[in-house]
Amino acid sequence: MDYTQTLKLLEKHGQTHLLDYFYELDEDERACLLNQIENIDFAMLDTACHSSGREIGNLSPVKTLSVPEVEKARGGFKAAGYQALNQGKVAAVLLAGGQGTRLGSDNPKGMYNIGVTRELSIFAQQFENIKEVTNCLKQPFDVFVMTSDINDAATRRFFKEKNYFGYPEDKIHFFIQDMAPTCSFVGKIYLEEKGKVSLSPNGNGGWYSSLIGSDIGHYIADNGIEWLNVYSVDNVLQRICDPVFIGATLKFCVDCSAKVVKKANPYERVGVLCLEDGKPAIVEYYEMPEDLAAETDENGELRFGCGVTLNYLFKVEKLNSILKKRMPVHLSKKVIPHIDGGVKVKPEQPNGYKFELLVLDMIKMMDNCLAVEVVREREFAPVKNKTGADSVDTARELLIKNGVKL
Repeated sequence: MDYTQTLKLLEKHGQTHLLDYFYELDEDERACLLNQIENIDFAMLDTACHSSGREIGNLSPVKTLSVPEVEKARGGFKAAGYQALNQGKVAAVLLAGGQGTRLGSDNPKGMYNIGVTRELSIFAQQFENIKEVTNCLKQPFDVFVMTSDINDAATRRFFKEKNYFGYPEDKIHFFIQDMAPTCSFVGKIYLEEKGKVSLSPNGNGGWYSSLIGSDIGHYIADNGIEWLNVYSVDNVLQRICDPVFIGATLKFCVDCSAKVVKKANPYERVGVLCLEDGKPAIVEYYEMPEDLAAETDENGELRFGCGVTLNYLFKVEKLNSILKKRMPVHLSKKVIPHIDGGVKVKPEQPNGYKFELLVLDMIKMMDNCLAVEVVREREFAPVKNKTGADSVDTARELLIKNGVKL
């Protein structure tokens, strides 16, 4: 679009201030700014700014494939999972767009060293987990790594420096998460610089649209990949493309599945997989009514005790069918540096919103979801904080219990 077309678009949405400094820019800066504005999803912005927030429907527990049930059928599940993997029907997607800020690091979170007597990054440990599976396969499965504009270059460089952690380079594919504009509390989009819109990664729920829209988006269809195992960089004990998990999903003929652990207590800060108005859903810990969170069944177990580990298996065919549907947009209050009166300002308190799509909302767009319980001590060691609960320290303890040399 040229200047006149862009101005008309901005007038329609009340955002003409984005061109306030247009004539102070050089030719390249002007072209960049116009291109950024053209790619803004104003519908998402308008929907989010007029949203009254999440309303919880009627909640009920979800049927869970328990650890004993999994163990009883392990042989059949594993055989089916290995068959799908050997046929190249399953690939992994690593959500790694974040920084290690809460851990005191400016690097990508996956680069954080969790070793004690040796260097062991989160990335390295997760690839060690992957190789436990691929060592039993005819060929390695593909791993798609979602980065962000903020950490893409550093992530790629780290993988290269570490020789891709001993994994075949041609089986690792990087793509960048889509970005969304930031705005003030009254809905005005911020400028990061006079010729640059303020953007931030659009949340982990944008992973599939970002992948399909990238330059490797054709790879999935071209290579007959039917299932994608999506997992977070946070958890150093993730079992990725676990053949038992895959086999259970295939045996139950569902569109998606989720690895869950029994919540440690009613108020543990994890999302809960349940049914909302009869459909699969994940309710965040801060959204769950306290009385429901504490409810127990006849065996004394929490009725809403399926804590999610951000390890999901999605059917590609179903993902494609929901690709063009609009996902809920979540607003997150943040401190956002921006241009004000021609000067760059850095507020000390939250001054606006970032927009995020969440992977948990994708579960609500599925017709069904299988909850597969796993042993917490073997598969759930999130690294969210430097100390305390879900920290580097607790993750190290669990790694040692699982025989990992630190």
